[in-house]
Formats: sequence, C-alpha cells, structure tokens
Amino acid sequence: MHLDLLPTRHGGAAENMAIDFLLLQRYPDAGTPRFRHYGWHRPSFTFGYSQKFAFVQTQLPVGERFDLCRRPTGGGVVDHRDDWTYSLVIPRGHPLEDMRATQSYREVHEALAAALRRQAVEAVTKAVRDDNDGAAAPAGVCFQRAEVFDVIHAVTGAKIAGAAQKRNKRGLLFQGSLWRPAVGKPIDWDRFQEDFVADLGRCLGAEPRPVPWPELAEEEVIGLTEQYTAAEWNEDR
Repeated sequence: MHLDLLPTRHGGAAENMAIDFLLLQRYPDAGTPRFRHYGWHRPSFTFGYSQKFAFVQTQLPVGERFDLCRRPTGGGVVDHRDDWTYSLVIPRGHPLEDMRATQSYREVHEALAAALRRQAVEAVTKAVRDDNDGAAAPAGVCFQRAEVFDVIHAVTGAKIAGAAQKRNKRGLLFQGSLWRPAVGKPIDWDRFQEDFVADLGRCLGAEPRPVPWPELAEEEVIGLTEQYTAAEWNEDR
C-alpha cells in the first residue's frame, strides 16, 4: 500500500475546505491513503461544523480582514495566520480507520510529535485531562486549551497541534493544524514534513510516494467552494 503525498498548494479558506472534502469523496484511487500540506492566500480562520456562529464571532479579531469558513469536520475555532496545516484521508476499511476516533487521533498525533522531536522540540501527546485544563480559556477555541491526545510542549505545556475529524462511508478525514509559535524554536519545515509523512507511512503500513495533483472535476470544486463561501453554510447554526 502507498500513502499518496500531494503537491503543496495555497488557497482561500472555502477552497481549501472544499478540496479537503473532495479528497475524501472523489479521490481517483479511493483505496489509497492521501496526505497534503497546504497554505492560505489570505489570513484565515476556520471553525467546526457544529459550532454556533454567534460564539465564533466572539472569538475573532476586531478590525482585521480575514477569510472565515466552517469546516466539514468538527473541532473548534482555528487561527491559520501562523500555522502549518495538513489534511489526511484514511480510506474505509483501513485498520486505522476502524479504530475508535480517540485512538486514530492519538496515532496521527504521535507521528507528528515524533517528527518534532527529531529537531529537538520537546513535543508529546497529552495523556490525561487535568482538572484545571483550560480554566481561563473558552471551550471551542483550538490553541487556547489542549484536549487529550493533542500535541503539547512538554516544558511549557503550550498546545502545539490539534485536529478535527469527519468519518463517512468513504473513510476518515483529518484536518490538522500546528501552531508554529508554540514550537518554541526555529525548525526546518521541509524536514518536518518529510519526517511526519514517513512516520505516518509507518503508522499506516503504507509507503509514501509523491503524486501529481488528482483530477477532480473543476465544476464540483467550484460549486463546493461557492457553497462553503455562502452565508447559509457559515452562519446558519
């Protein structure tokens, strides 16, 4: 089995969310895990599928221009202005896709933490919830509080990475974000990606291989991007 490594691309928030969802739904080689790292055309925030828009508005910066989009996955408000963003699709029937959500979450984050440790970042997955976790931080805001199996800095306790998931009949979509300032030191991001993908490959029992961008139907990408841009998608909860 292979782990397909897609080229890095930049997009607007709605386009990035649409492509992630279509990589779950419409990937030409449906039985192959696939991974992509991507960036943002403009400062961006995304928020979880089930979050209330009124709450999200209270967590956004005032007086700044940015893209905002509801994700197809769960989780909280994510600030993408200084993050390292990725998505991973695990196809239906793969052993990791069959795991409980907490366990698959842990496996992916163990791989991410291991890649950071190769560059002397003291990164670990959070093993247990403390009674005082997030006492001064609102629930539903990604990098202000760490949940169990998020990646944290072992010394400072700062949350480094979190993710959100969507599971359907096609498989499991991870949308993950690493907050660069929480790493605490300069690192080689190209090397980090290489190490992270290699560790994911071992976790999945799949050999990473670079592949060209998949042939997704342009009209479907445009249509879903327009849906994710619309107020009905973003505000109707």
